[in-house]
Parts: sequence; C-alpha cells; structure tokens
Amino acid sequence: MISPSVSRPPTAGRVPAWFTLVLRIAATIGLMAVVLRGIEWSKLLALLEHCDWRWWLAGLAVGVFVQTIAAVRWAALARPIGFPFSIATFVWRFFEGGFFSLCLPSSIGGDVVKAYRLGDSTPTRLLAGCTVVADRLTGLAALGVLAGTAFTAKEFALDMPAALAVGAAFLGAALLVFWVSVGALDRVLAIMPEQHAARQFLSQLLPYQLQPSLITKAIGWSLLVQIGGSVAVALTARALGVVLPLSQWFTVVPLVTLAMVVPLSINGVGIREGGLAILLKPAGVSTDAAVAIGLLWFLATIVMGLIGGVLFLLDRHPSHSLKTTPATAARSV
Repeated sequence: MISPSVSRPPTAGRVPAWFTLVLRIAATIGLMAVVLRGIEWSKLLALLEHCDWRWWLAGLAVGVFVQTIAAVRWAALARPIGFPFSIATFVWRFFEGGFFSLCLPSSIGGDVVKAYRLGDSTPTRLLAGCTVVADRLTGLAALGVLAGTAFTAKEFALDMPAALAVGAAFLGAALLVFWVSVGALDRVLAIMPEQHAARQFLSQLLPYQLQPSLITKAIGWSLLVQIGGSVAVALTARALGVVLPLSQWFTVVPLVTLAMVVPLSINGVGIREGGLAILLKPAGVSTDAAVAIGLLWFLATIVMGLIGGVLFLLDRHPSHSLKTTPATAARSV
C-alpha cells in the first residue's frame, strides 16, 4: 500500500492535454513553414498537375495490403494469449485504429481505440493494450533492421550476399534484445511494488515469456510490412517521375517513419516532408519533388484512414466477449 503521506492527486505534475495539443499544432506549422520556405510553388504545382495517378493508386493498393499484413502481425501476437477472433476482425480493428490516428492529435489515440475495440471489459482491454504495445515494438525493431541494413549496404557498397549477412546480424541483434527483455520480465516484476500500475501492466506481457516464438514471428511479419511500405512510397514517387533503386527507399522510408514516431507534429506533417527533402537530396531529388512525394504519401494515409472510418461506422460495437480471460490465457500458454 502507498502511504497517504506520499500520495498525490492523479493530475499533479501533468501537462494539460490542451497545452500539449497547442504545442504540437505550433510545431506542425513551424515545421511546414521551414519545409515550404525554399519551395518554388510553380514547380511543385506542375509536379502535382502532371502526376501519373495510376502509379499513385498502385502505391495506395500496396499500402492497403501492407496495413492488412500489419493486422495479421497483430493477430499473431494477440490470438495465442486470449483473443480468439478471426483475422478479419483484427484487420477491421486495425484500419479503425488508423482512422482515429488520423483524426486525433497523436497516433497513440489510434492504439488506444484498437485496444478498446478489441476487448469488452477493463481486464481484456488492458491485455489488448499490451498486444498493441508488443505490435508497435516489433514494428520499430523491423524498421531498425531494414534501415540499418540498407544504410550499411549503401555506405560500404556491399554486394547482395554481404548485405544479407548484415541484415541477418541486425535481425539477430533485434531478436536477442527482445528475448532478453521478455525473459527478464519476471525478475523485473519481482522488484516492483505489487500495486504499482506499471507492474500490473507489465505482468500482462508474461505470456510472451512462455512463448518467445510469438515475438520472432511478429518481427518476421514486421519486415514484410516495412518492405511493403517502402515499395508503396517508391510507387508514389514514380507517379511524379522520381525513379530510384529500391535499396534507396529501403533506407529513406524507414528513417523517415522512425522520425515520425517522435510525437512532435500532428500525423508527422512537416517531419515526413522535411525528412524526405533531406534524405533524397544526395540522390539528386529536388526539394519540390521530395515535398510532393511527402504530400502524396500523406494523401494515401488519409485515404486509408477514411477506409477505417467507414468500417467504424459499419460496426460501432466492441468485439464480443472472449472465450478465455486474461488470467486463464496466461496460465494456459
């Protein structure tokens, strides 16, 4: 029990939500102002006017497929520990999360909605939230593996066998970090106060300690997701006449995506366009073209978010009760 003498109101020391939102809006405006400062508007508008929308639609189709694969990854993490729903249910909820990530100031809001919609009670929603966190972490690990491999291969002009060996080394390192971290969960929990909120949250991840292969499979799915995401942006760039080797996109897109994870701007606006402008400049891509690619990338994100919005309107009820509870799921793993 926490002594009353050291307790404090839940809101003490917290930054008001409205203040955080104002800061993010200001950061978004500031970033876009910096990005657009050196833009020649006539060239930017000409690029968009002559866009080959067939390539953009191809990129959008790949993006939708990638989101579906990401939902399958989430299902691979959630189904074995107490969420025996169909793959279609996870795909539905995943797209819904994309819609709320688009509408809310932070992508975390979309994650909260996914967890809320997957469960139908506080315990199941807490467990669902843990699966969303695990899904995010495996995705970030795959981003690092792909970006690190592509960057190293390009920097040292590695041939294909050497690049694959480097990729295997990065993948092995990521898996090792996950295995060690998950394997140490029980020891971490043992030294935390029993009623601590963080302890209660982390304890929900114990099933992954008994099934480390779930994390391995999820990282494998994540690599497919990140490769597909890079291909989708490459097709978007081709719509504007920008054609670069796929290896270039395997470096640029993960790095930009990693930068967008930082909760600085709203929906990565400004970070996406500025990151593309910086990273594509050595390849001879003008700032105007890089910003245009970023805008079309964001447009595809909006369309995929709207798909999730339609799905939410079609089914606004939480998922049906689980066949197993979080407690029995943990024991039966």
